[in-house]
Amino acid sequence: MSLEVCPVAAVGGQELFELYYPGDDLGAIYAPRSTSFRVFAPGALAVSVMLYSSAESATGWEVPMNPDCDGTWLAIAPGDLSGMCYTYSVFHGGSAHEAVDPYARALTANGARGVVIDLASTDPEAWAEDTRPLLAAPTDSVIYEVHVRDFSISPDSGIACRGKYLGMGQRRTRGPNDVFTGLDHLVELGVTHVHLLPIQDFASVDELAPDGYNWGYDPSHFFVPEGSYSVAPERAPARINEVKQMIQALHAAGLRVVLDVVYNHTYAAEDSALHMIVPGYYHRTDEAGGFANGSGCGNELATERPMVRKLIIDSLKYWALEYHVDGFRFDLMALIDYDTMKGIASELKAVEPSLLLYGEPWAAGPSGLCQARMFTKGRQRSTGIGVFNDSFRNAIKGDNDGSRPGYATGGAGCEREIAKGVVASIHYSDQLAGFAAEPEECVNYVSCHDNLTLWDKIARSCAVDSKEDRISMDLLAQAIVLTSQGIPFLEGGAELLRTKRGNHNSYRAGDQVNQFEWSRKSEYREVFDYYRGLIALRRAHPAFRMATAAQVRSGLQFLPGPPNAIVFELDGRVSGDQWESIVVIYNANRHDVDVALPGRGAWTIVVAGRL
Repeated sequence: MSLEVCPVAAVGGQELFELYYPGDDLGAIYAPRSTSFRVFAPGALAVSVMLYSSAESATGWEVPMNPDCDGTWLAIAPGDLSGMCYTYSVFHGGSAHEAVDPYARALTANGARGVVIDLASTDPEAWAEDTRPLLAAPTDSVIYEVHVRDFSISPDSGIACRGKYLGMGQRRTRGPNDVFTGLDHLVELGVTHVHLLPIQDFASVDELAPDGYNWGYDPSHFFVPEGSYSVAPERAPARINEVKQMIQALHAAGLRVVLDVVYNHTYAAEDSALHMIVPGYYHRTDEAGGFANGSGCGNELATERPMVRKLIIDSLKYWALEYHVDGFRFDLMALIDYDTMKGIASELKAVEPSLLLYGEPWAAGPSGLCQARMFTKGRQRSTGIGVFNDSFRNAIKGDNDGSRPGYATGGAGCEREIAKGVVASIHYSDQLAGFAAEPEECVNYVSCHDNLTLWDKIARSCAVDSKEDRISMDLLAQAIVLTSQGIPFLEGGAELLRTKRGNHNSYRAGDQVNQFEWSRKSEYREVFDYYRGLIALRRAHPAFRMATAAQVRSGLQFLPGPPNAIVFELDGRVSGDQWESIVVIYNANRHDVDVALPGRGAWTIVVAGRL
């Protein structure tokens, strides 16, 4: 088979932006007798692989690469190179830069060099038998968002590998007053998906410093797990094996795993490996020639360019196949162009149809991507991708960090927006017409890692109310989320009335602010039991999680109710529920109200403020 070779240094301008290499062998592909190295570096005058015996080696062996097809360079190095460190030396007229492989599957500590890895050697025992827990429909999901370190770093967690991947997967752990903690806590709560804040390698923490803290929205390498959550970040295979162990343990417990991924920007721009290898290609620029900044983090990835799109899709498929990941949440998803998001959905659903895909349909500022190409709320219709319903969130609790209340916290005039959220923001009627084509496109929530926790927000909006009243507001807010159509999403720790002492942006605030306080589980046991009971109710009754818009329109009817109360009936026959009819009443008044129930005989009260 002959390959058409692009002339060296002849690629530039518009031709550069049209290049596309379709192969699946970018990066270092290991075999016992040789390793192939392929990198996309059009326009480079020369490229070499630099091989090092260790992370600390000052000198290495240079293996020249040959220009190959579609702007790529290729070298095949003989011998068993497993464990060898490497970089690419890329020469652009006048200077050479040594850069880490954007497709590296393993790294030294802090991402200084790539590592040739025999991936089969990183598999835990019985990894081939690992299976995804059953998910019949996206709306069957109950998502639980958590930061790996937050979840287990507290000494009262009872977890051995505190703050680590292995801590996420540990069973039979107990906290104060013998409460379940860690993974057993998640099983007890009854959620279906664990949404992990970013675990792709990020640059804002020293992986060798035990007290480093960050949420991780500073991506550096998209194919490699973050090292700070590993018990041995200096050993390249360790973090890979530990992530697989974690996912294997979560799967064995019946939980699926969603990764929070950041493809809207990179930690560095001009100093990034991407820019050093192909200057001016991977990031958007503004009219003045500087880096566009719709991310609010200094740059934006140019997702609309073919090889940027390929990098994103290749890395997502890699996580789904190599690590058995079950879904992805996209940070600042509006900055990813529409065609790329459609391509992501198509490619990933071909790998595994049950993968859950959702994200933030907004940007953090003016973007280098034109508005018509942004993946904003409403653009997700019929793509199989969900978006966060921020309108519903605000209607329930009020603004994110201020004192303005919402429906559950004493605000007035929120009923219509609440009703829209109840029907998953589909086109339910001319009066209730939302952004979604199907319920799976609507992710309902009242809090997440960003902004105040729900408990802190209620304290700010309702400072003069009694603690008991504020707890009731919390329960009403989450009851609305858990009994509405669509996909419910919970901030980890909300079931413990999690507080960050009013810190609304704790991305680097450290353990004292962010750690789970497991003593709160026994202190607020009734709150935990209420959340758990509502989740169990939802999972037991398909009337709360109808899969199609047509089912919602025929199976949910709003009934008359007093002011500041919302009443609706679910027809169980539409979804095959064992209950023929379910009436749900939200009462945001500070007093009891009378509601006339349909005349269908005797009714059984299942939930009344408390389960």
